[in-house]
Amino acid sequence: MSTPFPAIQRAPDTEAKLAVLAEAAKYDVSCVSSGTSGKREGTTVGNAALGCICHSWSSDGRCISLLKVLLSNDCVYDCAYCANRRSNSIPRATFTVGELAALTLGFYRRNYIEGLFLSSAIFSTPDRTMEALVRVAETLRGEHGFGGYIHLKAIPGADPALIARAGLVADRLSVNIELPSESSLECLAPQKKREAILGPMRQICEGARESKVERERHRNAPLFAPAGQSTQLVVGASPEPDLRILRLTEALYRRFALRRVFYSAYVPVNEDNRLPVPMAAPPMLREHRLYQADWLLRFYGFTVDELLDESLPNLDESLDPKTSWALRHPEQFPVEVNTAAYETLLRIPGIGVKSARRIIAARRHGRLYHADLKVLGVVVKRACHFVLCGGKHAVEGGWNPLRTRELLTAPSRRALPQSGRPFQLELF
Repeated sequence: MSTPFPAIQRAPDTEAKLAVLAEAAKYDVSCVSSGTSGKREGTTVGNAALGCICHSWSSDGRCISLLKVLLSNDCVYDCAYCANRRSNSIPRATFTVGELAALTLGFYRRNYIEGLFLSSAIFSTPDRTMEALVRVAETLRGEHGFGGYIHLKAIPGADPALIARAGLVADRLSVNIELPSESSLECLAPQKKREAILGPMRQICEGARESKVERERHRNAPLFAPAGQSTQLVVGASPEPDLRILRLTEALYRRFALRRVFYSAYVPVNEDNRLPVPMAAPPMLREHRLYQADWLLRFYGFTVDELLDESLPNLDESLDPKTSWALRHPEQFPVEVNTAAYETLLRIPGIGVKSARRIIAARRHGRLYHADLKVLGVVVKRACHFVLCGGKHAVEGGWNPLRTRELLTAPSRRALPQSGRPFQLELF
């Protein structure tokens, strides 16, 4: 006889529901958080770490605040890695459409937020869950004239008609790919199917493309998810190496024109023999390296097969992916910054998209020297090992890959803070 699931503890009012459902939403990283640790000592007004408020960035670079919450955490699925799984004894809550619309408007009018990030556990069926999510957005847009940003989760397995309705009222849609392989999905989330996840992705991609064509013909044609779509996968809950993860990422960008793939370091919240033995801490550095590699795929012209292969299936945790690649290809360095093509400059550690463009613009007016690079935004402490300026190397002894690796991986440079306080990792 199967073991009965624990009794559900239900939150009675809107404030209690918000506390439960904001806490349940924190594991979804498809909306970027501020990373702040809490309220400042000695202050009496405001709280930068209010649980239901997260921060993201608009297309013009502004930091915007969003209400980040689940519609419900009363899930009928029992995924091994999820805090909201059906077999967990946790407080459960579900907003009504009216409650969530009123909450969003109230926060917006008080200038707490500029938009809504809304996801949900599957509280009955995919169709019923997706219908409720869409009705929240339609209520905000249609009944209240809400013009703020709305990010909705598209529920795998939901009726395509509901996904189509969602695209007409949401700025961005996202479908979580969950895990890097179909075999891991079958093992850890057997109620979720890969094709049910890819179907909405395909529909959103096609809907956005058709909307763009239609708006070229008729400027008043409706927008469909104008901020595109994104996805999220859990890193470390299953055995796939970084090579497998990044190949999946590359395929998703190519096939579905995703704006972002988000990586979530596995946080052990459940005891389950299908999951890895809990580590001392989540694999945050691995997550960070994947984001760096993702950046190289999207903006720097790299391919996965350049960064990793079967003999090197995981990213080097001691070096960022671009530096690791450069040290494995010493024949391509040092690079003369006064003559190198833009694409070549992008491959130099310490030089980013903006600094590469500045170098191209500045050298039209004269020869560049090592002292000029910092002014142009180059991370000189890293780039100096890989570049020449006027044929001269800035490092004593010239180009030496082994010595460069030793210098860049020295403990004084790479050791992580031990204080437990928040810190900012470098992108490159």
